Amino acid sequence: MSSPADYQWAYSIMDSSRVSTFLISILLIVYGSFRSLNMEQEQREREKERLKGGNSTTCLDSSKNKGSYLRICIFTEVQTLDTIQALCLPLGASISLLVMFFFFDSMQMLFAICTAIIATVALAFLLLPMCQYIIRPCSDGTKISFGMCGRFTGAELFSFTLSLFIVCVWVLTGHWLLMDAMGMGLCVAFIAFVRLPSLKVSTLLLTGLLIYDVFWVFFSSYIFNTNVMVKVATRPAENPVAVAARKLHIGGVVKEAPKLSLPGKLVFPSLHHSGHFSMLGLGDIVMPGLLLCFVLRYDAYKKSQLHLAETGLPPPNHLNKLSYFHCSLIGYFLGLLTATVSSEVFKAAQPALLYLVPFTLLPLLTMAYLKGDLRRMWSEPFTIHLPSKHMDV
Repeated sequence: MSSPADYQWAYSIMDSSRVSTFLISILLIVYGSFRSLNMEQEQREREKERLKGGNSTTCLDSSKNKGSYLRICIFTEVQTLDTIQALCLPLGASISLLVMFFFFDSMQMLFAICTAIIATVALAFLLLPMCQYIIRPCSDGTKISFGMCGRFTGAELFSFTLSLFIVCVWVLTGHWLLMDAMGMGLCVAFIAFVRLPSLKVSTLLLTGLLIYDVFWVFFSSYIFNTNVMVKVATRPAENPVAVAARKLHIGGVVKEAPKLSLPGKLVFPSLHHSGHFSMLGLGDIVMPGLLLCFVLRYDAYKKSQLHLAETGLPPPNHLNKLSYFHCSLIGYFLGLLTATVSSEVFKAAQPALLYLVPFTLLPLLTMAYLKGDLRRMWSEPFTIHLPSKHMDV
């Protein structure tokens, strides 16, 4: 007969740390995707206003046998990855990982300072909607000039001040909750400001990152005699405050600051096992999140184009009711669940992208093929096809 120890992995999955990891990662992807969609819609509204005022141009491109295409030239602050960047990103990530592995001791101060600066800006972006809601009754939206730094609203200044305070407290205390807050800001900002233009680029990026994750988790120990990914992810950095206190010889005045665990991951403590933490790398949230952000934008694009169709809509079926975003989100949950079960069964660190990429990408490709959208999503998913004036009868 089976003993309780045989089902220990099932009890571990239901631990509070695991449940927190599941909920927070999914919420970050959903929130970051909708923030990106909202930014795109706001930019489109501003572009329409400029079009009405005659201050912007539209680009008309011709296609060989498919009529005309209408493209609006929108200049935004977001970064859209192309094919070359998608192929080079895993290589760049590998180089960065090796730099942190070999030169961490000599560059840890630089890593800590740069991380704190980037996390401050990202956390301010995460907190901005909340700050806008708080100060809305006492603010008219007037921007305050700071010379060469630019003009900022009261909500932007409030969110930046609050994020700067959180980062400063994290530097002094090294508390895991503040580190998680910074990591959440980094996830949301990356998903919102980096966009994938097509399913082709998405597939190349996620496939390359899957190979990157598998190599550095499973095979790096054969070359470097240690798991490089785990070593870098769990390595604490020297606290800049402690270093400055030692150099200024004020160690008696400034309390010894703890070493900092850099926010390259989210950690959640267990309520039932003291000292046990569940860990998930930010890349395991951000990279699938970019794919889900892409399909959410495509779902919104298809919905916005329905009223432009001159022919009747096809009869609804169960497949049409399921959006690409919902399909990918369910796949992400199942992939994360599979990765968690694998880590508990094998009692070893698992490359989460090994499970997340197939569970999100393969159902999406299958669903796009069945719906007849695969060709468009693969190359130019957001190109608007205008119907030809001369229709064949």
